[in-house]
Amino acid sequence: MTALICGSMAYDTIMVFQDKFKHHILPEQVHILNVSFLVPELRREYGGCAGNIAYNLKLLGAEPLIMATVGKDFGPYAQWLAYCGIRQDFIKVLDDTYTAQAYITTDLDDNQITAFHPGAMAFAHLNQVPADPSIRLGIVAPDGREGMLQHAAQFAEAGIPFIFDPGQGLPMFDGRELLDFVERASWVAVNDYEAQLLKERTGLTPEQLARRVRALIVTQGANGSLIYTEGDCLAIPPARPKAALDPTGCGDAYRAGLIYGLLEELDWPTIGRIASLMGAIKVESYGTQNHSFTLASFRERYRDSFGQDL
Repeated sequence: MTALICGSMAYDTIMVFQDKFKHHILPEQVHILNVSFLVPELRREYGGCAGNIAYNLKLLGAEPLIMATVGKDFGPYAQWLAYCGIRQDFIKVLDDTYTAQAYITTDLDDNQITAFHPGAMAFAHLNQVPADPSIRLGIVAPDGREGMLQHAAQFAEAGIPFIFDPGQGLPMFDGRELLDFVERASWVAVNDYEAQLLKERTGLTPEQLARRVRALIVTQGANGSLIYTEGDCLAIPPARPKAALDPTGCGDAYRAGLIYGLLEELDWPTIGRIASLMGAIKVESYGTQNHSFTLASFRERYRDSFGQDL
């Protein structure tokens, strides 16, 4: 049994400016802005929601299937996935474009200037949900707009339950489109900001949205998460990280925990705690796919974090 992970694959190029943007950007001159920042620290990371979710799901011992569109520069990422033992059956390479990429410059105040090139992600609709009997469930994570719409419809038509995870793609859709996603999905996962935006665009409270799906999951960062299901709201405690180094990708790690728990048919309190611990482990490392653990060590940390065995 496996899960089909529909979403973006991207390179993240992260640079650190050893000063503060405010010392070099004059507010009264922003209409003729022309600045250059020396960035002696640079790293290139493998990222994208689908890649991050699949990486974390593989750490938990599951067999994720990524469905994404990538570009002619995907070679190094493909080698990384092969090294990690992650299948690439449904990754489509487009030879006339680049893989999606984010260029992020951070200053000493943790302010960020980001440029994002969608590249091949914009053609996600060229992929279709496959007829593979091993696929138990799926997720529609941030991706190209048309791809997200089509993949949700294809999951529903195939009778495959899926998580709707709009993430940073949520502003691309109006209230009617978001309600269509919710009606088709089995589960919805958002952070607290996205939950508020979802409420504003659909006119439905979290309790009302939860009645349309099996569960609505709302993450709250260091404050844990809420799972609305079967008329109840479960408060999931946070797992404490050993060090808070980089929150990038924590949401994707959390969603991998959700998928793992659903594949294993665990109860919601356990699923939520697994997901919470995945986010905590991720925040301890820079980058989105640089952390690792054994299943034995994960079970030990679960026991230490929540006072019970997994």
